[in-house]
Amino acid sequence: MRKDLVFHIQRFSLHDGPGIRTTVFVKGCAMGCFWCHIPEGRRSYRELHYVADRCISCGECVRVCPTAAHELRDGVHHYLRERCRASGDCVEVCCSGALEINGREMSLEEVMREVLQDRHFYSNSGGGVTISGGEPGLCAGFVAGILSACKDAGIHTAIETCGYCSWNALESLLPFTDLVMMDLKLIRPEKHQQATGNTNERILSNAQMLAMTSKPIIFRTPVVPSVNDTPEEIRQIVAFVGELIALRTRNGRGTRANISYELLAFHKLGSDKYRSLGMEYRASTLVPPSLEQMRALLEIATAAGVDATFR
Repeated sequence: MRKDLVFHIQRFSLHDGPGIRTTVFVKGCAMGCFWCHIPEGRRSYRELHYVADRCISCGECVRVCPTAAHELRDGVHHYLRERCRASGDCVEVCCSGALEINGREMSLEEVMREVLQDRHFYSNSGGGVTISGGEPGLCAGFVAGILSACKDAGIHTAIETCGYCSWNALESLLPFTDLVMMDLKLIRPEKHQQATGNTNERILSNAQMLAMTSKPIIFRTPVVPSVNDTPEEIRQIVAFVGELIALRTRNGRGTRANISYELLAFHKLGSDKYRSLGMEYRASTLVPPSLEQMRALLEIATAAGVDATFR
């Protein structure tokens, strides 16, 4: 029975596609976006969240840890992440909730048991199931199984992708996917690499290949100060989206209504997760864009003839 790492299943989600949805977050992403609000999805292995503010230094984790990743020094708890193998033994005995495993191996059957609990909400709201991450394209076999099972159950399906995966992986998901939501963060390759750790040739190529299909697509840009929050950057992205609409239309794959665009305002809701995972949060000094700025960027998109929204 194939299993893969899932770090969260969020029920009653309202921002990962139409209607009320259940979002399944798979673990592992090849991108290194420094502002990412879901850092727990970045690494492709189990890891431990340690919330120091909750710790009462009881010493129970010290007693059970098989790799001595926890120590008490002068009555104060210290967590040595470099020793940790995320066995989970310490989580079982932590009475203060300071320790939590990030990532659990789940089978298709286990995921579907949770997903099917809310199927009546999907049908009543026009919702369904979304696979997010991390990057679904990096565990395409597992994700395709979930999407296929959802389709067999009559459930609307969607994926959220950064686009940084092979086209073969992404294409393998499309027969079972009703909606694709894909990030377009920047157009210039050198700036994209500086901001995310990777160039974007593969992403732009995958976007073009997607445009050659008939699948509904929402291209999304997280508006991040110092990265892409200028009119110039948004114009470049919107121009590319316009080219994709024209490409789809020329090839008879559907009307422009099948491709839309969404601007997502940067926020800091995931900042505490960086500390609990021992990661540096390089976006700490950034200020989220104002409502007025988001409206101005939206006007740029709509003026270019693109069906666009923001949130």
